[in-house]
Amino acid sequence: MAYGGPSMNPPALSGAVPGGSSNLKQVKLDRESELRIEVSDEPLRLRVVNGTAEIFGSELPPEIWRTFPPRLKFAVFTWYGATIEMDGVTETDYTADETPMVSYVNVHAILDARRRFAKASTSTDSESPQGPRVIVVGPTDSGKSTLTKMLISWAAKQGWKPTFVDLDVGQGSITIPGSIAATPIEMPLDPVEGFPLDMALVYYYGHTTPANNVELYKTMVKELAQVLERQFLGNPESRAAGMVINTMGWIDGIGYELLLHAIETFNASVVLVLGQEKLFSMLKDVLKSKSNVDVVKLHKSGGVVARNRDYRKTGRSSRIQEYFYGLSKELSPYANTSSFGDVQVFRIGGGPQAPRSALPIGSDPVSNPLRVTTVNIEERDLLHSILAISYAEEPDQIVSSNVSGFVYVTEVDVLRKKITYLAPSPGALPSKFLVAGSLTWLESH
Repeated sequence: MAYGGPSMNPPALSGAVPGGSSNLKQVKLDRESELRIEVSDEPLRLRVVNGTAEIFGSELPPEIWRTFPPRLKFAVFTWYGATIEMDGVTETDYTADETPMVSYVNVHAILDARRRFAKASTSTDSESPQGPRVIVVGPTDSGKSTLTKMLISWAAKQGWKPTFVDLDVGQGSITIPGSIAATPIEMPLDPVEGFPLDMALVYYYGHTTPANNVELYKTMVKELAQVLERQFLGNPESRAAGMVINTMGWIDGIGYELLLHAIETFNASVVLVLGQEKLFSMLKDVLKSKSNVDVVKLHKSGGVVARNRDYRKTGRSSRIQEYFYGLSKELSPYANTSSFGDVQVFRIGGGPQAPRSALPIGSDPVSNPLRVTTVNIEERDLLHSILAISYAEEPDQIVSSNVSGFVYVTEVDVLRKKITYLAPSPGALPSKFLVAGSLTWLESH
């Protein structure tokens, strides 16, 4: 399968560099080396002058300028050597010839062989061989997202259509943070635009850490896994291609328990551990009784950059802005106003506590983590909240229902009983059931 095509490479912004650009720079890369780049506050343009190179496993087309947004961190890797040209200012850029790419592509080769083996068995019986179900785990800033993109893109280049699953509510690779989601991948990922959203299956957890409501997080992970399982039963092609699962960087205590929960829930067959010996040892030990699970230790790339709390917060804000306005602010969201009576806002978790007398001796009363409660729009300030539009037909289905999209509340007029929100498309909302979490956004102009 060749790279390229309209959905891979949007038209170049221009075919030539503006005359006399003083920020033009050429970098020659030797075989199996990479150019590591941190884009500054201004966009950066880049192209391959000769040779071949890839970003996140997706090959760059020759001689076509691509524009990368501010603050993006990425690496241009070449297997056989390439000359890269940049136009713009970078925060940093440097070449490196020590990379873990050979070990990563070796993993891909093994996964590819397992996919071919699964495809050779045409039975849809649940006992027939399945394609690899790969879960990538490791601490924060170990390069999990980058590795998942590479494995997905390399598989798509071979003609497979693997399913990508994102369980990292902190950043959100597919859609808005606070969500867990899955999407089939039919082409190598665009290195700028990332994952396609048009066929995504999204559940709105509503918070940026599982700690806010562990039971709800586990329930939604299970819900997503069950839907994908049903889809795989009816689709031998997806079943053989398997899935690649990205996880959060919380690996201690409850975080570790949630990783084990995800491994079991998705019936993972390959666990790739990035950058931590202790986690590898623990998982190897706890999973040794499962003969069908391989635990593999991989080195993290030296290009992985630690991101502080502010950087993550900015990243979340950028992802929300991108949802409503597009990557380059090329979209115009629609401002709509609804009466309080036309929508119902719900929150998951909390609710009345059980009386102490009804609990076992010594127990403390706790609220029900899966309870769905109605939010009184007049009493609760929803201004600047991100609300999900639920596919549920009844309030008691909200926990188990996926969502069709999101709106951003820009005004709550208690006197007129009106709520104003931004939506990505015009017209009436697909549902009157809206779900609130703790996710908010302050739009910057």
